[in-house]
Amino acid sequence: MTTKMNRRGLLALGGAAAMAGLPALSRPALAQNFPARPVRLIVPWGAGGTTDVQLRAFAEAAGRRLGQPVIVENRAGAGGILGAQALLNERPDGYTVSQMPISIFRYPHMASRAPFDPMKDFTWVSHISGYLFGVVVRADAPWKTFGEFLAAAKAAPGKITYGTPGAGTSLHITMEQIAGRQGIDWVHVPFRGFAENVTSLLGGQTDALADTSGWSEMVLDGRLRLLVTWGPTRAKRFPQVPTLQESGIDIVSTSPYGIAGPKGMDPAVVRVLDTAFREALTDPSHVAVLDRYDMPPLYMNSEDYAAFARKTNAEEKVMIERLGLKL
Repeated sequence: MTTKMNRRGLLALGGAAAMAGLPALSRPALAQNFPARPVRLIVPWGAGGTTDVQLRAFAEAAGRRLGQPVIVENRAGAGGILGAQALLNERPDGYTVSQMPISIFRYPHMASRAPFDPMKDFTWVSHISGYLFGVVVRADAPWKTFGEFLAAAKAAPGKITYGTPGAGTSLHITMEQIAGRQGIDWVHVPFRGFAENVTSLLGGQTDALADTSGWSEMVLDGRLRLLVTWGPTRAKRFPQVPTLQESGIDIVSTSPYGIAGPKGMDPAVVRVLDTAFREALTDPSHVAVLDRYDMPPLYMNSEDYAAFARKTNAEEKVMIERLGLKL
């Protein structure tokens, strides 16, 4: 371990020395030439899910602004932290960035050995959006309302199962908050993404699904039944479905997220990316996808996103400790 740390330190010092030796105008010049090749956007969720579909539309719109393709790479699993982990081994040149779900602020506080430090290991580029979450069951399930589902779970401790995209995600933690407030003992089944989660539900292996609004079309075509949503107001496309607050549970969960890169990125390169991402967010093709999933645009520039990250990290640490959650 000492050898690795020394080598990493020497590499960092060498890179810093090389940059220090450049003429004063060379950094802006480097940014002016950025990007000279495709940019890679890591999506730490499975292909075909809500985040994947949304970020592919976003990447296409951003690529048009940058003049280079933004290529999506899926790295599903571990509750959405694999993109953040991948950044630890990438050069801070702006050519690799990742979606940063809120679980990256939770996982280090839940793990016995934190895989990264959210406040030291990343460069915050742009905040993008948040999710519509909800609980769905099969259309032939016996529960017509969320109240009926909760009552069934109370009556059968340890019997009702629900799937989420992974341990430590907003879906998992919110479902456990609900269970704690309602005196329920149900069983969490973590998956690597929406596709696995909904396959298990449709196949009868799990009783319910708590996930992002990738379930929308299956609810509309009658294959699934939406019991409750978790936003501050009812979803535009599902105005008949109550929120958690309307169901007597005072919780709002939207899991806002953005895009970050490795630590030490050139601020000029960050500005290039941030400008392209801000414009891509409001591109009509991307807005259409946001509307399809009832996802609001929640833009923040790099400075505001960094401040948001500091606040969120502190709040999530307190919550994790209060709930006593461990991996």
